[in-house]
Amino acid sequence: MKVKKEIPFISSLAFQSLDHIDFSDTFSVTNHKNTLKEISILIFGTSKKWVKKLFDLRNFIVKIIGIKEQKPKDYNNEIKVGGYIGLFKIYEISKDEIILGLNDSHLNFRVSVYNNKNIKYNIKITTLVKYNNTKGEIYMKLIKPFHECVIKNMVKQAYSKP
Repeated sequence: MKVKKEIPFISSLAFQSLDHIDFSDTFSVTNHKNTLKEISILIFGTSKKWVKKLFDLRNFIVKIIGIKEQKPKDYNNEIKVGGYIGLFKIYEISKDEIILGLNDSHLNFRVSVYNNKNIKYNIKITTLVKYNNTKGEIYMKLIKPFHECVIKNMVKQAYSKP
């Protein structure tokens, strides 16, 4: 099960999802078996215990510094624009891409789950972040060392042999 880190791939739909991008990265995996909705659920709707523990730690820390950590009032698990997969709101759904993310006082972020239909590494998971203030930039610097490990392991959950 191989997940590959790539030069950031930012589709036009993902690019339009934020008015400015301060951070981006892309990881890819091969999956020709599942739909984009199923892949998004595999990645963001399920978590290993250690990932859940890291998110619990994150939620404890952000509560101390005044960043929200609870589910939003409009939370629902319908797989449509405005619904949520795990903690992430669905902003766009197209034939080849789903855009998820969250807006907060410190930063806004989007995750693109994109299928370029290549034989290998066809599923591209791109994280885009816009800092809203210094708190967002500091927050990203703090979590960046964990981000790559966590997202890489979350993407592994979407792996399927062709």
